[in-house]
Amino acid sequence: MGTLAKSGINRRFFLRAAGLGAGAAALAACGSQQPATGKVTPTPSTSGPPGSAPASSAAAPVPMDYAALRAKLAGSLVTPDDSGYASARKSYNPLYDGRRPGAVALCANASDVAACVSAAVASGTPIAARGGGHSYVGASTPDGSLVVDLGKLSTVDVRSDGTVVLGPGARLGDVYSALAGAGRALPAGSCPTVGVAGLALGGGIGVLARKYGLTCDRLAEATLITPDGVTHTVNAGSEPDLFWALRGAGGGNLGIVTSFTFDTVPAPATTVFTLTFPAGSVSSVLGAFQHWIAAAPDEMWATCNISTAGSPSCRISGCYLGAPGAAGDLLNQLVSPAGAQPSSRFVEGRSYGSAMKFFAGSGAKEAFVASSRVLSAPVSDPDPIVAACTRPGMNVIFDGLGGQVGRVAATDTVFPHRSALATVQIYQKTTSSAQASAAAQVTATRDQLTGVLGAGAYVNYLDTSTPKSDYYGGNLDRLRSIVGKYDPDGVFSTLG
Repeated sequence: MGTLAKSGINRRFFLRAAGLGAGAAALAACGSQQPATGKVTPTPSTSGPPGSAPASSAAAPVPMDYAALRAKLAGSLVTPDDSGYASARKSYNPLYDGRRPGAVALCANASDVAACVSAAVASGTPIAARGGGHSYVGASTPDGSLVVDLGKLSTVDVRSDGTVVLGPGARLGDVYSALAGAGRALPAGSCPTVGVAGLALGGGIGVLARKYGLTCDRLAEATLITPDGVTHTVNAGSEPDLFWALRGAGGGNLGIVTSFTFDTVPAPATTVFTLTFPAGSVSSVLGAFQHWIAAAPDEMWATCNISTAGSPSCRISGCYLGAPGAAGDLLNQLVSPAGAQPSSRFVEGRSYGSAMKFFAGSGAKEAFVASSRVLSAPVSDPDPIVAACTRPGMNVIFDGLGGQVGRVAATDTVFPHRSALATVQIYQKTTSSAQASAAAQVTATRDQLTGVLGAGAYVNYLDTSTPKSDYYGGNLDRLRSIVGKYDPDGVFSTLG
């Protein structure tokens, strides 16, 4: 992975939501889509006014006519016989390079998306949207599916009223560059190649979260195409159930979003930092970190990354919205109770745009398996946590929450972990040949942490064996009810 350097942080040692993942915009990738089931029953293209429940159809599916679909698209359709298929079918994680969708639609506009949805529904073809393609379980490129690639819908329109209108294929690197140029900011993840769609629809944890909330908290409006072919404009005053579901559900549960409008904030002056601690100090540093981040001002955000590449060690990295001197004083309040001096310390003031580049890393493809837990509150004895995080070649990353994230009620959006101290990402690089053993290690670590921390998981760090209630908590029943209204035949949803 390399080491943390003054020039930046390796993106997978510093994952965000989506970190991350933003794999797709079908409510909502970024590692947050559920695996495709292949169960698609046709529904009418329109079954009532927007907001009405689409009726289930008993009509038999008609086999997909890809030639007819191609003729309807302003963009292009790539099938296995086309020369560009080998490239078009690949997403971020090389573990899924062997996936063979039935076709990949490189959509040029929202009408292309609607045509793809209608064709998939009519033919019973599994469908998946793909934004950044970072889905942790490869859900944005299922075998035999119609992949709706949104990469060309990547507009970034920063407006004078402080909002930004984003296409579902917009990547974070481009979003940050445009916002920085206009003196604005949006709280979001760190990896520049992650799509904003999957990140936001699953919640969206990032370096500005404690001051400005999750990415989904800044969502003002979205345009969504549901399985019945209806286009919905969704905001707090229009179809509030859909608006609620778009903020944190993940899982590809309702349709495909074709446009997002976010409220932005003035770009803050920032200080970035990293403290690297030696092997043998992990328990004391993690113990101190828990209490320190809980008491920190909203302007301070940080992550504690436990690495087992060799002897277990840890690193505290983050961002302070203020001057380096004030950041240094706050960091001293962490180091003193940690009982260990960092082997390296880097603190530097940067502009917002420069800070986002510092956290970006290369965005290069990387094979990995991952899972997550949630740290609800400081634990009195961190040793059992550390004991769970010592399997070789693994990173366990504690991303601080609190601040503005916790001032939103747990039921106001689908993201339920509003009172939590941190999300915990369990991440391991691997290869195709070692995937099974790496997945077993990640699962064992997750289960061991469950015994210490309890249940709870972040849907943008999806794995297929975590119960859905861990992702959604008390919001699961309401989410299922909304999904049952707008996607009764399970075109997108696997919530059941």
